[in-house]
Amino acid sequence: MSPNAAPEYVLAVDVGGTKVEAALVDDRGTVLTASRNRAATGAGATSEQLASAVGTVVRATLASAPQSSPLIGVGIGCAGPIQLTVGAVSPLNLPVWREFGLKELVAELVPGLDVRLRMDGLCITLAEHWVGAGLGIDNLMGMVVSTGIGGGLILGGVTVSGPTGNAGHIGHIEVGGFDDPCVCGGIGCIEAIASGPKTVAWARTQGFTGSTGEDLAHAYAAADPPAVAAVARSGRALGQAIASAATLLDLDVVAIGGGFSNVTPDLLDFARAAIAERVQFAYATRVHVVHSALSGDGPLIGAAALIHRGELVP
Repeated sequence: MSPNAAPEYVLAVDVGGTKVEAALVDDRGTVLTASRNRAATGAGATSEQLASAVGTVVRATLASAPQSSPLIGVGIGCAGPIQLTVGAVSPLNLPVWREFGLKELVAELVPGLDVRLRMDGLCITLAEHWVGAGLGIDNLMGMVVSTGIGGGLILGGVTVSGPTGNAGHIGHIEVGGFDDPCVCGGIGCIEAIASGPKTVAWARTQGFTGSTGEDLAHAYAAADPPAVAAVARSGRALGQAIASAATLLDLDVVAIGGGFSNVTPDLLDFARAAIAERVQFAYATRVHVVHSALSGDGPLIGAAALIHRGELVP
């Protein structure tokens, strides 16, 4: 875009386990703050309430679109699993949505626009590659560590979605040495160990009296033993999962975002220490684990990148 050209906007939608957000994102990866809208989701919501929440934020964001800059498309990121061929989603944290036609729901609100759907983990990876901590890195995994754990892949400079759209879903890689049951049916999945709610739940079994990730962060900063043990446990599990992914995929960088990734900088240090134990696999231990550079904007920027950076999304 030339300095004097009008920006081109994409309507970005991010659907997660606790909220849905929508905003306009320009072709430089900047979120138009005044266009940003959110509504609650949650495991207790009905399908109709979830659909209404999506409709509410999309309509509110559309109403804020500058008339001088028409929209060029719509990008949707959603917690997985998804079914790419039919535009359906089945987020584990939203149990009433199974094979729900999210793409069709949004498309009906934006007639005539190109609408693209991918997993939220792939979107965050696109965002980091475009304007974040993975800028220009062509072998990159992005991770979201929050209510759940998601991931996405860029390999050889191109996103990898797989035939159903679920490639890179690292949250359900099983980690050795852990037996935490997961809602997916697995045992020891990284999401069941190291997501925010699961880390807090484990800490409470050790005597921690708080109830949120924020409580755990404060307790960790105060050197509360159960909080320290919980964060160390989750960080180690994250590192084991990343080491396995790096061994399989020969990654250069893993960029980690999401609300719980901010519990303490030590979380990633614990992860790095676990990766470093793979002493005979220098190609895997060379992976750089970094924190997202995009704060809370990453999921929306990444959803918009499905259109703005469409050449990376086969």
